[in-house]
Parts: sequence; C-alpha cells; structure tokens
Amino acid sequence: MPRHDTLAAVDLGSNSFHLEIGRVVDGQIYPLDAVREVVRIGGGLTAEKRIDRATQAAALEALAKFGERLRGFPRAAVRAVGTNTLRVAKNSPQFLREARATLGFPIEVISGREEARLIYLGVAHAMPASSGKRLVVDIGGGSTEFIIGTGFDPQLTESLYMGCVSYSLRYFADGKIEKSRMKAAELAARQELAALVKEYRETGWDEAVGSSGTARSIENILRENEFAVEGITREGLDRLRTLLLKTEEADPDRIAGLRSNRAPILPGGLAILIAVFDALGLESMKVSEGALRHGVLYDLLGRVQHRDMREATVAQFMRRYHVDVAQADRVRALALTVYDALMPGGDREEDPDRVMLEWAARLSEVGLSIAHAAYHKHSAYVLSNADMPGFSRMEQARLARIVLAHRGKLAKVQDAVPEGADPLAEWRLVFALRLASLILRSRTDAKLPFLRVAADAGGFAIDLPQSWLDDNPLSADALEAEAGRWKAVGMKLEVSGLSDKKVSVLKQVR
Repeated sequence: MPRHDTLAAVDLGSNSFHLEIGRVVDGQIYPLDAVREVVRIGGGLTAEKRIDRATQAAALEALAKFGERLRGFPRAAVRAVGTNTLRVAKNSPQFLREARATLGFPIEVISGREEARLIYLGVAHAMPASSGKRLVVDIGGGSTEFIIGTGFDPQLTESLYMGCVSYSLRYFADGKIEKSRMKAAELAARQELAALVKEYRETGWDEAVGSSGTARSIENILRENEFAVEGITREGLDRLRTLLLKTEEADPDRIAGLRSNRAPILPGGLAILIAVFDALGLESMKVSEGALRHGVLYDLLGRVQHRDMREATVAQFMRRYHVDVAQADRVRALALTVYDALMPGGDREEDPDRVMLEWAARLSEVGLSIAHAAYHKHSAYVLSNADMPGFSRMEQARLARIVLAHRGKLAKVQDAVPEGADPLAEWRLVFALRLASLILRSRTDAKLPFLRVAADAGGFAIDLPQSWLDDNPLSADALEAEAGRWKAVGMKLEVSGLSDKKVSVLKQVR
C-alpha cells in the first residue's frame, strides 16, 4: 500500500463541519491545517425530519471549501464521516449524493457507538498516557456520546439522542432562558441518561473528560468569569446557570468568554452537562482538545498502516459466532481468485471492493450459529444490526447485502443496490462469493478444478473441465440451477464444460 504522509478527516457534525489535516511522523499525527464551518445542519431539520434546502445549501458551500483544500489528496488519505443529523434525516441519501460530489470524496454515516469509539480515540491521543479509566463525555449538536476506556481501548460506548442544538431549539427556541425551561431541559436529559447510569457507575472511572465544542466553550466561560480555575466544576456550572437565568439570554456582550456563534446553543448544552454531572455524580471534569475528527485521523492512520479496526471486528465476529475458520478461509481464497480473474491488472491493496468481498466471505456463515435453515438471512440480519466497530452504516449495509445474496434467489437484492453505486461492481462481488460457496459445498480440502471466468454487462461465464462436471453431478446440477437464478434477474450465466485437452492447453497458456 502506498505511504500516505498527510491525512485528512472531515467531520459533518450537527452543529459544525470540521476539516482536520495532519502530517504523519513516526506513528503520530501533527496538525497542519484545520477549517471549521458553523453550518448547524441539525437546526435545519424540519418537523418531518428533513434537512431544509437552505441548510443544505449552506452545508454544500462549506463542503466546497473543504473540497478545494483537499484537491489532489488520494482517496485513501481522506475519510469523511457524518453523525447524528445525517443518521436521522429522511432525505439524508439525497443530500449525501450532492455532498459527495461537492466534497470529491465518499462520506460515511457512522452509528452513534462508532462515533463514540472514534471520539475516545481522539481524546486518548490528545491527553497524557494514563493507566486509569477515563470517562469521556462529548456533547455534540444532535447527540451526546459516553465512553469509559483505558489507554486507547474503549470499554463502554453509548450515544444518546440529545445535543446542544436539538435541546436549544426544543427548550430555548426564542433565546429566552427561564427557570422552568432550564428545569425541563435538565429533566429531559436526566431521563435519557437513566438507561446508562447504573452500568457506567458500576464500571467506574478515575477521571472524567469533556470533549468538543460544548465542553470547551463552557470551560472558557467558567474561566473568564472566574467560576472555575481549570476545567469544569459542579460549582462553576451552578454559577453559570444562575448567571444565564439572571441575564435571561445567552448574551455575548454580558457574559465573558461566550462567543457569538456559540450563544444560541449554550443553554441546551449547559442543561445537558448539568444533567450529566447530576446523574453520574461528578464534581469536576477535565477538558480535552481531542474530538471526533482527531479520532477519525488516527483510525485512518491505522487503516493505511494495516491496523484496520474493521479487520479486528471481523476476526472478533468470527470468534463470537463460532465460524468454521477453515471453510471461511477456503471460500475467501476462491472468491478472491474469481474476483481477481474478473478484474485483471487491478491494484489489489487499494481495491476497497476486494476487501469487502474478503470480509463477506469470512462472515457469510455467522448466521449458522442461529439456525442452519436460511442461515444467509440470519447472517445478513446480524451484519445489518450489530455494532461493528470501524464500519460505517453504509459499509455494514453493503456487507449484509453481499452476504444475503451469496445463496438463494437473487431477486431479493436486485433492487437493493444504492443509487450512485456501480451495479456491475456489486454483481461481481455476489458472483464471486456465490460461485466459491457453491464449488466448496463439500467443506473439504479436495483439489479444486481448473476454473475460468469472464464477465460483461450482460452477466457471467464459467468454464470448467467436463470431467469434473461428470464426476460431481451435485455441483453440476447446482450450476444449472444457478444459471436459472441469474436469468430470473435479467442476467446470463453460461456454464461450459471443457475437454481435458482444452484444459491442458489453457493451463500451459497461464
């Protein structure tokens, strides 16, 4: 894999969009450039959970600036992620098509727990090494993440649907701050927190850390008003709440340390943070400069240096679901051989489709631990819905789609290819995995036959020794049935038997 000395992360948060560029030196990332655009995309969500057009336009304008700065970056050196608003917006797919085209790079929508994992990674790299447990709390625009971990390893991760933008709009839409509104916001946050308090308190932590804009903004206000010397304290939060109730609004001219662009979302963020302190019994909290975008950078560094969290997750799933490792390796090897024959001359290390096929082959039988009948459906369900650290929602959906399609009728996935994706590329992966699974049905290390495959826009062709087809009537019948399944979705599958003489000539040519 080519070496990437400069990496870039794009964070499409519910409040702000961030671009972070860093230089890799001896396994560490040193900042080169950072761009922040306050888009407040979470504030553009309508009652019908759709991002309004004006907010979309502002978001695309910000992404155009990022795209200009990223011009010339190789695809493998950039990772862009979307968070809560893009998780919940009904028109997110439509917006993301425009967003990807504007940015010039793929954009992944990540789950709340994956967001939490990446936040913890960013905070852990930004703070001094510690052997103790850290509780990290990240109040974003639309969600709040909670993580307990040690070193660089998160132990508990959770994401709750509450954020400084959403709560400020819900309880302080006109900017007026009253005691009853603040109490209602704090109570709502406490109710959200109820689901995790017991487990988190039982696990425990040695220090609490706040990350991202809300924590940094509140720390700055507490310091400027001499409510706290460093970090965030329980007393400081109480004094800030009293000050806001007295001024009746978050006014930058009357509250030292409050930036004008943070003013509209301060009351919602403060209510959530007070509820966190109350529910978890906190008296103080450090504040870290590390955030989601920094975690994305370090996760990306792991990928380009062959320390991909997704690979660790695949291995862990194989253990958890008692996958037959020997069979998975046989299917993986043959599926990749078929794929490489269909894509000659490609850069195997830089081909994300090839990596996706490898993971699908290794995970295709996770559903056997649930039931043998229709196990591919169980496998697809697990891969669609389980927490898979390192994988984005789109990657999980694609992985599940390929696994679902690796046996049975093809009609169930015919219309599942996302708009904008290359249908032929998807069918290549399905074909490679189906063929490997079919030929290796005996689950033994028997010598494989000579095999030649080809593809065009209309479908696929397979050449096998006629002698092998004669000696393996079950597989021959399965291949005949397979041709019928491809025909049912409007594609061809031609299976030809080759004479021993023809096979010998072809082997010599190879």
